[in-house]
Amino acid sequence: MLHEMSIGGMLFSPFVVLVPLAFILTAATRLIMHHLNLRRYIWREAWFDVAVFVCYLAAIVYLFGD
Repeated sequence: MLHEMSIGGMLFSPFVVLVPLAFILTAATRLIMHHLNLRRYIWREAWFDVAVFVCYLAAIVYLFGD
């Protein structure tokens, strides 16, 4: 189970760490696809980016959750 983190007496959600990690992975995937010229096969790029972000976030929560 994911628990809150206490920093200086304030409670923070575990998503404070997990969301930026998913964003970095999404940005890396976007750059790789751009350099390999695979973005031309995607019809709606914005929806694809959101879907990749959600998939990465779900995988990270699954892997780092108890």
